Amino acid sequence: MPSKDGSNQSYINAKRDRLPPGQHAVSKMVAMPPIQGKYPHIEKKDWNLRAWGEVKKEKIWSWDEFLKLPQKDYKIDFHCVTSWSKLDQEFTGIDFSDISKAVSPKSTALYVIFECYDGYTTNLSLKELKENIVFVAIKMDGRDIEDKFGGPARVVIPHLYAWKSAKSLKAIRFEKQDEPGFWETRGYHNHGDPWQEERYS
Repeated sequence: MPSKDGSNQSYINAKRDRLPPGQHAVSKMVAMPPIQGKYPHIEKKDWNLRAWGEVKKEKIWSWDEFLKLPQKDYKIDFHCVTSWSKLDQEFTGIDFSDISKAVSPKSTALYVIFECYDGYTTNLSLKELKENIVFVAIKMDGRDIEDKFGGPARVVIPHLYAWKSAKSLKAIRFEKQDEPGFWETRGYHNHGDPWQEERYS
């Protein structure tokens, strides 16, 4: 688990066996097809991130404002439901805990919905987000994140299949009730644990 002192350090996902059942290691990240015919392109000057819903103080960060939050380097294992895994993938980003702290979720906030610039959404319980390594990535392998990998900023949730790691992030919505997202309403599992092979519902 990451330290909570705000220091910049790398974390390695050492959870159980590194390759979940049915997965094979690849040498580099794979760009999955876009859901809307083309990858969204958002200039940094036009990008913002809204955190809202069941929170005490809604926030909207511009790109420059978002970069003022504490940044950390991560080295994690990344597992796609299509059976490939990229081990020791490097990112730089902002911990979900720092984003959550900035908006102070209400006691009624039980779920989080990640909303993206192409209309994609995905869901997870707030409790699980708090208990695991989760961050919004702004760099991949030391470089700006390309559109095909979800730039300029994307969620990374290493302990779940990668469809939960929403690309081209636009908003983080805190909710009282669960709200299955794009793939969850199309037959994918609502949780997505690779070690339990929670691929489909």
